[in-house]
Amino acid sequence: MVNAAMVGLGRWGKSLMAAAEKSERIRFTRTVDPIEGSHLDEALRDGAIQAVVLATPHSLHREQALAAADAGKHVFCEKPLALSLADARAMIDACKQAGVKLAVGHNRRFWPAMRALKTLVDDGRLGRVLHIESHNSNENSNRVTGGWRTLERESPGGGFTGAGLHALDAMVSIAGPVKRVQAQLIERKPPPAPHDTASALIEFESGVSGLLATVRATPFYWRVHAFGTKGNAEVLGETEIVLRMSGKPHERRELPAADSLRGELEAFADAVTGEARFPVTAAQMLDTVTAFEAVVNALRS
Repeated sequence: MVNAAMVGLGRWGKSLMAAAEKSERIRFTRTVDPIEGSHLDEALRDGAIQAVVLATPHSLHREQALAAADAGKHVFCEKPLALSLADARAMIDACKQAGVKLAVGHNRRFWPAMRALKTLVDDGRLGRVLHIESHNSNENSNRVTGGWRTLERESPGGGFTGAGLHALDAMVSIAGPVKRVQAQLIERKPPPAPHDTASALIEFESGVSGLLATVRATPFYWRVHAFGTKGNAEVLGETEIVLRMSGKPHERRELPAADSLRGELEAFADAVTGEARFPVTAAQMLDTVTAFEAVVNALRS
């Protein structure tokens, strides 16, 4: 059992704590939140704490991860790992030098349907992947009208950082590093409840083409669709995947549900105890942050 400290007690930090309550591999024995009068340095001095989980403002990730690494604590950091490639590299290097594990919280990678899609691609069942499309939308701008997540310096690109990054990471996990990006941000209504949309046309180094879109004020929608020379597979939500193979009728699969938050925390715990590697490598973390930075820069230009 890994003893961890939860750093940040906002909505997402509390969601992670609730997921860990069902786990036999990781537990939160300490919490950190300045509003409640607790501070990170206190947790880092606690010899009983093996790891910290960061669910804090994005701009604090580098500073907090470096402090944790210096204290010999393993680090799980919610997405985005960092707001810049330079910060991400610094975090990865610090953890490597300190001999501690670094994990990032891209929980959509742990959705059953996304795992099934990754397996189909890796096994070559779809043939050579030629194109990928992803879409992640929600109504957060209608519900979250204050706090640090609404600030441009913490969440650049309108709704892209909060929702679109999930879709981008899904694409990177399948198609690999990004080579070139064209993007646009269209803002239709000012804060506190903006109706902006972000979209991007992406070329991957693998030669795969991609389309990404996110809308910040519409009912939740998730779709990742990979097109190959032998077939294509479309993920719709956490557990549904549609498979279309050449010469065969399409097949719709409904997979058993799984707790993705618990899954990613337990994968981190397994990495800490040496039972397994965390499924997102350091190189893959850098690929996603590189892509994130490229899309944000394209949206700004």
